Amino acid sequence: MSRTQSNIQQRKAREAEARREHIFAVVKALIKKGGAREVTIRKVAQEAGFSTTVVYSLFHDKATLITRAMDADLLELVGSMKKGAAGGTGPLQRLRLAGYAYMRFGMERPDEYALVFMEPRPHAPVEAAEVEHGNVDQDPYAFAFSLLQAVAVGELGYALQDGALSEADAATVHLMTQVFWQGLHGMVSLGIVMGEDDVWAPFIAPQTNAEALLDVLIAGITQRFRRPDA
Repeated sequence: MSRTQSNIQQRKAREAEARREHIFAVVKALIKKGGAREVTIRKVAQEAGFSTTVVYSLFHDKATLITRAMDADLLELVGSMKKGAAGGTGPLQRLRLAGYAYMRFGMERPDEYALVFMEPRPHAPVEAAEVEHGNVDQDPYAFAFSLLQAVAVGELGYALQDGALSEADAATVHLMTQVFWQGLHGMVSLGIVMGEDDVWAPFIAPQTNAEALLDVLIAGITQRFRRPDA
């Protein structure tokens, strides 16, 4: 391949990526305006200034289009969680720091968080997303599960068999993971919806609230799921 051909391919790749990013921005703006029901291939094409054929060629349906628009935010979230957890010296501290990073991400980026986790939308097959399902480096839930598995094995008396949990123990760790995630999400979503000026509940500083919530979640999980002989 000549240098000229290579330059042309690189330019086309940059243009295609810029087109995709522009479409994603339009999708997010439409969702923010009126929810996922505002998103149609035709409306996205119109708002982005492209033909419907161009949008269809990149994203085969509405569910895939919305899913792909959220990929970058999910990757940033898992990156924040991994960076936070890296500062811990043991399973419980890594879990705590990752949880704090999750809440900080949500409170500092409320629009992105609300679009990903607080907006009902159609779900595309997992293979339609750029985020690889089950990859702890890309999938926030998979990373959270890995943290709770480390807690279960390192602190609560669970054991790996041939490098993996038994089916029953894996189901328990999924329950632990979802309880932990639901607690974090509750604080973030209430913080986004209610805000400092809400008259129905006294304002508590997010950091104070986060520290107390993490104390309760981690203490509750370790007590509720600890093996009797651990």
